Amino acid sequence: MKISSKINLLMLKGAIVKMNTKAGMADCMVIPIEANNLFKGEKGLYLDLIGFDIATKKEGSHDTHIIKQSLSKEKRESMTEEELKAMPILGNHSVWSDGNTSQEPVTNPNPISEKDDLPF
Repeated sequence: MKISSKINLLMLKGAIVKMNTKAGMADCMVIPIEANNLFKGEKGLYLDLIGFDIATKKEGSHDTHIIKQSLSKEKRESMTEEELKAMPILGNHSVWSDGNTSQEPVTNPNPISEKDDLPF
């Protein structure tokens, strides 16, 4: 059995911007670190995730879990019940054995603007 995961980065606070790169203009996603509760560790920058079982599965779906952001105990306790419930579903885990996974189209709610001079 294999498990695949899909994360919709557009559910994070951020924006898609057109930026000038050495190879020309490129669409880039700018993700604010603090606003998205990202964790800076010694070896990287992390988005902690947690999967919850899907109680009522859709017929024919391979999805087994929804994925949400996992927050520190201190952060969760500082949030209201409404804020906790409003946290978006970032994606899903799917079980597959034949290599097929469903790919749903993603709409982009973020504006596009132009910036310059990325180092890549």
